[in-house]
Amino acid sequence: MTFAGTVHGNTMSGEHGRIRSRYLDGGAVMRRLIAGAALAFLGTSASAQSLPAYDLLLRGGHVIDAKNHIDAIMDVAIKDGHIARVGPGLNSGDAIKTIDVRGLYVTPGLIDLHVHVYNGTGERRSYAGDLSVPPDGFTFRSGVTTVIDAGCSGWRNFEDFKDRIIDRSNTRILAMLNIVGSGMRGDRYEQNTFDMDGEVTAKMAARYPGLIVGIKTAHFLGAEWTPVEQAVIAGTRANIPVMVDFGADRPTRPLYDLLTKKLRPGDIYTHMYSGLRQEQDPRTLGPSKGFVEGRARGLYFDTGTGGGSFKFSLAVPMIQQGFKPDSISTDLHMGSMNSATKDILNVASKLIAIGLTLQEVVADMTAHPAQEIRHDELGNLSAGAIADVAVLSLQKGRFGFTDMVNGRVEGTQKLVAELTIKDGKIVYDLNGLEALPWNAPQGDTSQDSRWTSFPRSPSQPGDSTTHH
Repeated sequence: MTFAGTVHGNTMSGEHGRIRSRYLDGGAVMRRLIAGAALAFLGTSASAQSLPAYDLLLRGGHVIDAKNHIDAIMDVAIKDGHIARVGPGLNSGDAIKTIDVRGLYVTPGLIDLHVHVYNGTGERRSYAGDLSVPPDGFTFRSGVTTVIDAGCSGWRNFEDFKDRIIDRSNTRILAMLNIVGSGMRGDRYEQNTFDMDGEVTAKMAARYPGLIVGIKTAHFLGAEWTPVEQAVIAGTRANIPVMVDFGADRPTRPLYDLLTKKLRPGDIYTHMYSGLRQEQDPRTLGPSKGFVEGRARGLYFDTGTGGGSFKFSLAVPMIQQGFKPDSISTDLHMGSMNSATKDILNVASKLIAIGLTLQEVVADMTAHPAQEIRHDELGNLSAGAIADVAVLSLQKGRFGFTDMVNGRVEGTQKLVAELTIKDGKIVYDLNGLEALPWNAPQGDTSQDSRWTSFPRSPSQPGDSTTHH
């Protein structure tokens, strides 16, 4: 490489020598730096002041926001990652980007209360391994912006889960800590009552407040109450709820006692329509006595449909008799993602087919789970709230939905995610609602990153750069 000047000791000749000599005066350097910084600040301030009031405006959609009792055609405006305003007739000229969502439903970003996403460890037949799913591949395409991992990790391996998955994902991941210290890794670990320590588990939960949002007990086959009792100790110490997958049905620890004596108000019973643990009254086919009394005590009941935890023979008569879920969740894992559950919108559509309203299922995927995990900043479109938004279509046609024993129900409506927004930016767009035709003028692209994760390339014709 040839330079315009040559270096000799501490001197430089040629063009570079002239450039260097102009900056030998330190005071001059400082004056120029200050002047440049001032100009940059003024330019930035002027640019910020000239930006429209909103980054993104969703116009003309049917907004359903259970927390704020909204069920009407309205516009939703977003600014700096937060909801700026919800109301009718907002001016598109006040937004960098406006998207027409007429004919679609606009809801808070969906919350899946029960998933398994501790993927990537390589451990076989383990929910802290190969049985879990990578979260970002399954969330946004279903309108989900927040998931709660339900007990894949315990206090011993939570920090590995945090480093490996939570901290590296675009999906907002919260966690329920397994009462088993080693987590959900199969019977060798999950049946070990000596690794169930409420005090130590509570200490780990206290180390990560707001991130660890509950305690989980699951899959226990024994006759004793140890996992439930230790989970309640942990939940009480950390002031967070307990979620129970009650494992095997044992006469020594009946479901009625769990729901009326062992659990506390605000705790969560998942797999509510499984039929595996006497959830149903055999005579009326409605909810069991324990279910009725448990709800009266303030317990929450969650679907957690999974691969083997939802039967129409329970859900249909129980819903007909008024025992509806408090929250809709999938229990998503490698076994359920392709079977009857598929995703949260499939579960919601299934429940619409057997009697729930659209408004009920939206509440059960937004405001209700947010309340159960005590994260009321999520699951709503209040001004100032985090701008997590799902735009959904309600398709009409003939659809089939199945349960854990491959029973089928036909429905005429199916929810589909059209657009998902997390923290104010589009992260999923099924049909290109945000995009302009490929051969139309693209206009100013300089502010795209304020409202989308897919900013348009500013490249010029003839640019040979390949974008992966």
